[in-house]
Amino acid sequence: MMHQLQYFGCCLLLGFTLAISPVYAENQVITLGTGGVTGLYYPTGGALCRLINQTRQEHGIRCAVRSTLGSVTNLDQVANYELDMGIAEAGQLYSFVNKAEQKTAKSRDRKSLVPLRILTSLYPEYISILVRSDAGIQHFGDLKNKRINIGKLGTSQRYTIELLMKAHGLRVSDFKEVTELEPSEQATALCDNRIDATLYVVGHPSGTIKEALRDCRSQLIGLSKQDRNTLIHHNPHYREMSVAGDVYSQDAPAVLTVGVNATLFSRADLPDDVAYAVVKSLFEQFDSFKKLHPAFRFLNPEQMMGSSHLPLPLHPGAAKYFQEVLQREPK
Repeated sequence: MMHQLQYFGCCLLLGFTLAISPVYAENQVITLGTGGVTGLYYPTGGALCRLINQTRQEHGIRCAVRSTLGSVTNLDQVANYELDMGIAEAGQLYSFVNKAEQKTAKSRDRKSLVPLRILTSLYPEYISILVRSDAGIQHFGDLKNKRINIGKLGTSQRYTIELLMKAHGLRVSDFKEVTELEPSEQATALCDNRIDATLYVVGHPSGTIKEALRDCRSQLIGLSKQDRNTLIHHNPHYREMSVAGDVYSQDAPAVLTVGVNATLFSRADLPDDVAYAVVKSLFEQFDSFKKLHPAFRFLNPEQMMGSSHLPLPLHPGAAKYFQEVLQREPK
């Protein structure tokens, strides 16, 4: 772990003042924005809050899960003080901060820039296109003249589809029919033959995708090399990844796509001791965490704590805990 945690050495210069702020001392509650109840963000948030609440006697903090539309909503609501923490794709964090900095530079109003910080990297998410097997769709370009779901405005799904549409020169009018379904409705719509394709940005295995592959004529398709390059060029936090074929079926081929890490983040003004308690609750009970969802079983705490590809600085409270872990390692 030593070499993987050296990234955090820079954070130790910040100093750590671990005094609970009045608002947390009084209310003892932190809110965590997740995603729709059928996605992976929601059970991930539930697992995190469960671990925090199980150690409440150590830190006096209670964690409450909030279901949201996902990354984009969580970023907005954390920045606007409607949530304390959120889960978001690293790529969305990068884009959000870049846009905020550009807006601030134009207005020259530094007060309008709300700094965010990383608590920990979580797990990889994959851009996953699910299509009807009888729709004649082998790659994104085949979606022209098809019935597609583009998702709700303000979701990672919508953001990703729009990037790919732009790369292919496609407009909404190029599709036979376009819907904006809730995450919980998409697989059912596909199986009921109301849409031909939908896109998820999700960790695997996904219960929703598993049910669709099992219950109706559907399949996952990959992204072409050109599409993968387009997304990676647009955002440095995307990288080529592969969904293993045996995740859902023993005889299914691997699916080449692009992925990004799901990330737990907060505002910079989250008290240091609160951030410390959050990450400590996770990593001191990591074996329990891995058992709470199949997507967590292969996670490596050293990689989660030692990622050098974070889109934002690490929160000082989280850095303090990671440094303590580093110091425990045998010399």
